[in-house]
Amino acid sequence: MRLSHPAAHSPARPTRSRRAVSRPRWRALSPVEDGGALVVEAGTGVGKTFAYLVPALLSGERVLLSTATKTLQDQLFGRDLPRLIRSLGLPLRCALLKGRGSYLCLHRLDSARHDPALRQRAAQRDLAKIELWAQVTRSGDLAELPELDERSPLIPLVTSTRDNCLGAQCPKYRSCHVNLARREALAADVVVINHHLFFADLAVRESGMAELLPSVRIAVFDEAHQLNETGVQFLGVRLGTGQLLDFAHDLLAAGLQFARGLVDWQAVAAALEQATRELRLCAGGRSAGGSRLAWNEAAPEGLSAPVWTAALAALRQALARALEALDPVVESAPDFARLAERAAQLAERAEHFAEACEPPAVRWVEAGAQLRLIESPLDIADTMRDRVLRQGLEQPDAEPPRRSWIFTSATLGDEARLRWFTEPCGLADAEVLRLGSPFDYEARAAVYVPQQLARPGDPDHSLQVAALVEAAARQLGGRTLVLTTTLRALRSIGDALQQRLGFEGGIEVLMQGQGPKRQLMERFRQGSGAGRGCVLVASASFWEGVDVPGDALQLVVIDKLPFPPPGDPLVQARARRLELDGRSPFNDYFVPEAAVALKQGAGRLIRSESDRGVLVICDPRLASMGYGRRLLAALPPMRRLRSEAEFLQALIDLNAARADVTRAARAAPATRASTTDWTWA
Repeated sequence: MRLSHPAAHSPARPTRSRRAVSRPRWRALSPVEDGGALVVEAGTGVGKTFAYLVPALLSGERVLLSTATKTLQDQLFGRDLPRLIRSLGLPLRCALLKGRGSYLCLHRLDSARHDPALRQRAAQRDLAKIELWAQVTRSGDLAELPELDERSPLIPLVTSTRDNCLGAQCPKYRSCHVNLARREALAADVVVINHHLFFADLAVRESGMAELLPSVRIAVFDEAHQLNETGVQFLGVRLGTGQLLDFAHDLLAAGLQFARGLVDWQAVAAALEQATRELRLCAGGRSAGGSRLAWNEAAPEGLSAPVWTAALAALRQALARALEALDPVVESAPDFARLAERAAQLAERAEHFAEACEPPAVRWVEAGAQLRLIESPLDIADTMRDRVLRQGLEQPDAEPPRRSWIFTSATLGDEARLRWFTEPCGLADAEVLRLGSPFDYEARAAVYVPQQLARPGDPDHSLQVAALVEAAARQLGGRTLVLTTTLRALRSIGDALQQRLGFEGGIEVLMQGQGPKRQLMERFRQGSGAGRGCVLVASASFWEGVDVPGDALQLVVIDKLPFPPPGDPLVQARARRLELDGRSPFNDYFVPEAAVALKQGAGRLIRSESDRGVLVICDPRLASMGYGRRLLAALPPMRRLRSEAEFLQALIDLNAARADVTRAARAAPATRASTTDWTWA
């Protein structure tokens, strides 16, 4: 399999970018004949999606494409693949496969009609819309309902989980949308999945991937920088109070429906609910902010060991009682058989957490809206080496599989070997290729590190960031994205901006959490064309996957350097492992993590060759500390603004350039896009 190098066709660019992408015009990438793993960091604008799709589609082999999010899945399946397949004239069959929580469950839809939680009029209206759509949809993919808020409490009631799915015993099994999606995936030439589904199947062998993966010759993991953190979520052991309460609810509902009077179902369910709530109360007032409590001893950090141990024992006893109650009725209805399996799994997990954690795994408790008990590996290296890359080699007489594994993203590290990505993913022996962006960052983008701001940690820092954003947004008429490293900073900066800008009619301040992400992004992309310019204040998922080409976004503000939280149990365990290996946790973990996150955030600014903008990093440490040079070097080669005056002039220049483009567009007739504008992210 060969890839035509994008740099051979791209327009001229600054010297720094040209050096970064200098490679032979044709380069063999994990040829199918030999197999192997290739890691590619490809900067924004290289066209990495088409670069891996074209040779993969032309190879004649079966292809698996895994992306980071369901949104990217939909983009690949609904836009990029159809466009290429038509252009290449290939008779290929494609399939989209998501986790079961993305599909309508017809059996649970029937049950939802009688659920007392849906007495509110708004919920009943949403349910009526779903029922109408259920009569016409073929895929059952809830993404077909853009008006349905992804945070809707209705979604868990009309979708299934591995816990509550009845499998082959379900009365709607023949028409199940999940099973239809799996059958289509097994028959397709190209299958599009996401990283969550891939690792969920490695953990529980439940999604159909066990049958699919052995037949795949080419596997591509796009947005691969998320692979390790996604994997560790599924490869450990988890027990949440939400799971336990859902089980108690389903146990009571099934008992009263199918075996009323045979068992005191209300007493059994109430005992489990009480034990679950007592366990949750052990964390006391630590629920604010979703704190993580290290669990290195008999009880999580800061909790009473006797109280915690007693609460965990009461939970195990309540689960044992539920199993005992289900035993005589388990064969009377499919619901009871599945409930018995769930009870056994929950009891097994509770027993596991009653024992000590075996290194090198790390254990902690997450105290948020619910309590989660979590045990996790430090990374996915062993799993990738033993269960993915070497799949099929465990049979000595079998022919070794000749698979090509491609891992790609715009950000995979800050040094030549990309060790930030390859080490935790078990890819130390993979071929590594780095391709710089073709965009002219030095001419079209600038970075500013304001020195007059308080350092992060100072109580005034967030308010000073808000003041800087206010002044800049007034100058630009909005067009600003503020990325914060914590939800606390998001609320502080967002509230301040809404007070200062939100009531003047000229600029609209949008905040993450005040609406679905999809709606926030649609409004932000409209920009001043909707009558008011926008400032969007966001955190977490908005650091990546946000694509706003054009002048709707011309200023990205990052509140502080995105170092991993030093008090996080998983971060601490990874740092300890590096210390034991004689390495520096700060230089080999904290700085690379911050560099990759910073590159992701900065990547929101320039999304096309014609974009212009300014990146502001409101952390004076970037200019005053030695590691700042390394972090700045990890960014695209933007020109550096050294003073507040230069920053203000850059904003004025952005306005002037935008005005020139607008005048030219009005004066000139519409023309076709340049043939050199061929790159797609």
